[in-house]
Amino acid sequence: MHPSMHALTTPHKAAIIMAESGETIDFATLDAMSNQSAHGLRALGLKRGDVVATLFDNSPEVLIFGLAAQRAGLYLTSVSNKLSPTDIAYVVEDCGAQILVASDNYLPLVEQAPFERSSIPLFGWSSRSIIARSWTDKVTPLPTSAIADESPGTDMLYSSGTTGRPKGVKFPLPEGGIDHQTPLMTMGSSLYDMGPDAVYLSTSPLYHAAPLRWAMTIHRLGGTVVVMERFDAERALDYIERYRVTHATFVPTHFVRMLKLPDEVRARYDHRSLLAVIHAAAPCPVPVKQAMIDWWGPILHEYYSGTEQCGITALSATEWLARPGSVGKAALGIVKITDEDGNELPFGAEGNVYFADGPQFQYHNDPEKTAKAYDRNGWATLGDIGWLDKDGYLFLTDRKSFMIISGGVNIYPQEIENCLVTHPKVADAAVIGVPDEEMGERVMAIVQPAQDVVADPALADELCSFVRAALGGVKTPREFEFRSDLPREPTGKLMKKKLIDEFRAKPAIAG
Repeated sequence: MHPSMHALTTPHKAAIIMAESGETIDFATLDAMSNQSAHGLRALGLKRGDVVATLFDNSPEVLIFGLAAQRAGLYLTSVSNKLSPTDIAYVVEDCGAQILVASDNYLPLVEQAPFERSSIPLFGWSSRSIIARSWTDKVTPLPTSAIADESPGTDMLYSSGTTGRPKGVKFPLPEGGIDHQTPLMTMGSSLYDMGPDAVYLSTSPLYHAAPLRWAMTIHRLGGTVVVMERFDAERALDYIERYRVTHATFVPTHFVRMLKLPDEVRARYDHRSLLAVIHAAAPCPVPVKQAMIDWWGPILHEYYSGTEQCGITALSATEWLARPGSVGKAALGIVKITDEDGNELPFGAEGNVYFADGPQFQYHNDPEKTAKAYDRNGWATLGDIGWLDKDGYLFLTDRKSFMIISGGVNIYPQEIENCLVTHPKVADAAVIGVPDEEMGERVMAIVQPAQDVVADPALADELCSFVRAALGGVKTPREFEFRSDLPREPTGKLMKKKLIDEFRAKPAIAG
């Protein structure tokens, strides 16, 4: 299906609801406005395979313009509004965008961006500035009917840049009609019972891959997308009750924040409309997920993938309860575990996680990075380490690039982080390896204390004992640093490279 079909069959049904204001756009209006934007793109000379860039906040234009690009056969590069002006210019120029359209409140950011290609047409969504025209003014006079040469487009989204400057993840353009089936449509309908009756709460920034793709998938399936302008733990519970939300996606950090709300706040809101809650983006600590299942019931679903979408694993709450810590069985592609030479390893053996027979992708303008993502078998990796059990369920250990080698022992920070965040005095935690003259690296924990908790040596001693009791001495951090917050993407992904770069630049300490 496609939103244009729902505009014919259920024209007055809500397609988009802005959670805070209640502003609503129905399917007929979504279709008409996206058609006008598609005509505007053609009027600028854009043809199938060209690239358009956007700099949007969580607002209706994300989905209106996204649908216009999809039905015009274009690549859509959604630029993070958290980037600096310099990085915005880099992404827009690297992707080869023919135009950039920004939400009105980001026009000042656009004006600061040092574009080298001064010929890139710049638009504000409805406002104009010294350097930008109004997109709404341009397209409002245009037809609300479909363009004559509709064809399916897709996204070309940029990685978060945790290991260097972000790179565009590029897929071949889909063939066939604009209503072609996508992997997320198959997952949504078959695993999560998403369909026309779905009311989906979008909790994360829509410039990221999973939030954008899931919202557009819901529209393909005929459901309603309730968009949170920004995440807040209590407001999320309020919106679930207010809009009778049936489906939602979260990241583990969201769960931690909701679980740490006072009991009386959590009990204030009715969540019984929820049918399926899906989480991804980062490993979820076992105690955190267990607590969410205890609270909301066995409706939590998990999947593992990435912007590259070279493969997907998925599992239900029932499967997870039988295998705590797993991220599921293959739902797209075939999971392979290999050693450093590319040899496939048996069940239970830890190694590099690859996907065989999944969708092909490349990193735009970076053949070297593309080549490194594939092994000699043609299998693709997201850079993680893990193992398979005998039934084919995948368990992740950590990112390969974050592994700590201390005294010749491999230590995976994720396990330590998962332990620390379960302590009642910890709001967030990051674990990294820092230089050590004797051991090569030593384990360091950067901790954000919970509200009203005093960050002092006594807290460090308490956390040290807590980790030692749970994980043993080798994995216990030898150093703690306390901070008011940690650098995370709005999706919840920890920007660990920033911390690694900061602390590894300091001189090694003698053991």
